[in-house]
Amino acid sequence: MASRRRGKPEAGEPPAERVIAADGAPEEERYDRVFRPTTLDEFVGQEKHKANLKVWVGAARQRGEPLDHLLLCGPPGLGKTTLAHILAREMGVALHLTSGPAVEHKGVLTGVLTRLSRSDLLFVDEIHRLSATVEEALYPAIEDFRIDVMMGEGAYAESIPLELQPFTLVGATTRAGMLTKPLFERFGVVIRLDYYPVEDLERIIARSARLLGVACEAEGARALAERSRGTPRIANRLLRRVRDVAEVEGEGRIDAGVVEATCRRLEVDASGLDEMDRRLLRVIIEHYDGGPVGVETLAAALAEPRDTLEDVYEPYLLQQGYLARTPRGRVATRKAFEHLGLPEVRGTRQGSLF
Repeated sequence: MASRRRGKPEAGEPPAERVIAADGAPEEERYDRVFRPTTLDEFVGQEKHKANLKVWVGAARQRGEPLDHLLLCGPPGLGKTTLAHILAREMGVALHLTSGPAVEHKGVLTGVLTRLSRSDLLFVDEIHRLSATVEEALYPAIEDFRIDVMMGEGAYAESIPLELQPFTLVGATTRAGMLTKPLFERFGVVIRLDYYPVEDLERIIARSARLLGVACEAEGARALAERSRGTPRIANRLLRRVRDVAEVEGEGRIDAGVVEATCRRLEVDASGLDEMDRRLLRVIIEHYDGGPVGVETLAAALAEPRDTLEDVYEPYLLQQGYLARTPRGRVATRKAFEHLGLPEVRGTRQGSLF
């Protein structure tokens, strides 16, 4: 089983200290195992997708066939890896985990595929980062369960087809638009996960609190859910920090007051925005009169790489309506002015062209 590579963060990855970052840190893996549901019935939220998956899993088991190849799309922290674990358990097969960057060449791919047993699930995280050579070699594997292996060198080189056990490829990506069309079209099922409503996050937080053995009042769960940016991973991360404050400075019980105190320490406001989110909006409003401002200019003003702005900071602000992308650049919306308590004044520094 191939493992993910650890090391220096790449461009576009969130800072490790950002508590509301949706990307998982290595030290959080043990908590993920504690919080992770094991069946579709335990999985909270995404009801439409759950209902469909129950039908497809049931049909595949009745026929004794592997599940169709599945692509899971959506922002980080919404449950793509968790769903892969659940599907393997529901199908009664093994789950093999790897990631796009870890499959560096065709030899690594061949080693991963030849270890699969019949109907096993191969989960490839960040599948859009597969190299073109590896992707080309993957096509016959997922269509005909065959991979061509080159034997010999030079004029004596020979391509030998190697038969594989029928398996299910489960791909996960945070950037579905970067998948090539040939790869995208080879998935029989495409599931796009959405941000969770506050009600579902409340249920997730209540369940996680029980697993941690900490008492959590309904008001505390609600306050925490409202600050979790629609993402279960962020909700569970904030819950652990709230538990620390409740145990050290409180009575060991999570209520709305403890949540407020913890979020003040973490500089997370009532809408789930942290200091970097507010700084980004303030730069657009105060330095550029609300925009439009080009992303390169904005990246220079914030001393952050462009990829980090586009992949880490902007998605939630765009989804919640604090920020807009236009052909001329980024624009702060009226909601952003209201959230920061600033008067909505635009274009006063440039003046009129006429």
